[in-house]
Amino acid sequence: MRILFIDIDTLRPDHLGCYGYHRNTSPNIDRIAENAVRFENTYVTDAPCLPSRTALWSGRHGFRTGVVGHMGSSADPFNDGCPRGFRDSYDATSWMSTLRRAGLYTATVSPFGERHAAWEWYAGYREMINPGKGGLERSDEVVPAAIDWIERNGTKDDWFLHVNVWDPHTPYRTPMEFGNPFEGDPLPAWMTEEMRQKAWNSFGPHSAQEPGGYDVSTTESLPRVPDQLDSMASVKRWIDGYDTGIWYADLWVGRLLGALEQAGVLDETVIVVSSDHSEAQGEFDIWGDHQTADQSVCRVPLLIRWPGLTNGGRVDAALHYHFDWAATLIEMVGGRVPENWDGLSFADAFRAGEEAGRDYLITSQGAWSVQRGIRFDFEGASYLCLRTYHDGHKALEPVMLFNLTDDPYEQHDLSKMRPDLVDKAMGMLADWQHEMMLKSETNIDPLMTVLREGGPSHTRYQLAAYLERLKATGRVHHAERLARIHPDEV
Repeated sequence: MRILFIDIDTLRPDHLGCYGYHRNTSPNIDRIAENAVRFENTYVTDAPCLPSRTALWSGRHGFRTGVVGHMGSSADPFNDGCPRGFRDSYDATSWMSTLRRAGLYTATVSPFGERHAAWEWYAGYREMINPGKGGLERSDEVVPAAIDWIERNGTKDDWFLHVNVWDPHTPYRTPMEFGNPFEGDPLPAWMTEEMRQKAWNSFGPHSAQEPGGYDVSTTESLPRVPDQLDSMASVKRWIDGYDTGIWYADLWVGRLLGALEQAGVLDETVIVVSSDHSEAQGEFDIWGDHQTADQSVCRVPLLIRWPGLTNGGRVDAALHYHFDWAATLIEMVGGRVPENWDGLSFADAFRAGEEAGRDYLITSQGAWSVQRGIRFDFEGASYLCLRTYHDGHKALEPVMLFNLTDDPYEQHDLSKMRPDLVDKAMGMLADWQHEMMLKSETNIDPLMTVLREGGPSHTRYQLAAYLERLKATGRVHHAERLARIHPDEV
């Protein structure tokens, strides 16, 4: 058994050819998809980076691990306390530890653990290769080490190799000698001048007037990143930069496939492609960041190519959490899913070529806003309800509802028109919270810890200066709104 997990940070599924994108961003990933199961509705439980990978590698919601943010108490796992033995729960029940006990040699090529000081994330790995730059390394700074590993180990049996590349993550930094592969390609159809103007008149960190954060960035050294989205030309430059990052990552995916082929094991290696989270590109006037618990951030691509089982390819449209496929993999290699996991295996359905998903999903965001999402289907349509506890200084109402079938970019809030569906979603959220509290080893909801510690870590201490910028740029009414909502932060 040989397994290659290609983990591409900040990857939107709808910017991949195999998910219907009109640009040729992903020829090598599309090649994998031809003989893979393409999962249409896989969501990360907790966004962004640190909460997501903690959940996937532990098999548990951030509610139970304690990791729902990037800084403060919510960036560290709950302490095991008195039950801790000589080794901790991550050693006992993490994804890698479980695969290792099932007989796999587990290895990673990634700077992730160092970038977020997520030392628990390493639990269960036999071999860790850190490219050494602390995160955001380009593919050419990561994949050669993975190719070297394959050249030395590829023909051996029973290995799991995780390879983590970051190219679609801002700031977009594909070497300029590769040019712009999408110079002649139009933008996604929903990105119109009307949409851009609406965004320009809005507000928030990483908005059209401040796509680099809370102020105008100086991006002279980043020619793919405009300072502001003040025209459709700048929007195109921005999206071209993101898509070129995907294209560059895909180029190196092709070289990974070439290394497997050179070793003579390509046709018998399980290949998985996914991401830690997706990326808002205009939704809620957020550009190039991952600040919400919505579809634009929490829905991720998932391709599983399993020789002998997925030949010819197929689509799975059921609702899945990212750690459900981790649980499935454990069973597929003969292991046993730990009892403390929230992830549920769908191995039997996978083997049979069938679908077996969940009735609804709950997503979480605690780094840029404090928010939970409820993703469910009703009467043939897909819905997302967002419950916001802290807006992260963006145009987020306490409760919002979107019909994702008709409105995949979340432009029209239906919460006032469909209170029945809002009530349905709130009931699901209450049921899930009840389940989490019964399973949790603590009596703490870590999102509430984020609120007690001053709100989302990336927005703390930013509001006073931002109010002055809003006033100076003709957005006084937005400044007044934020000052009214967050009087303790002014």
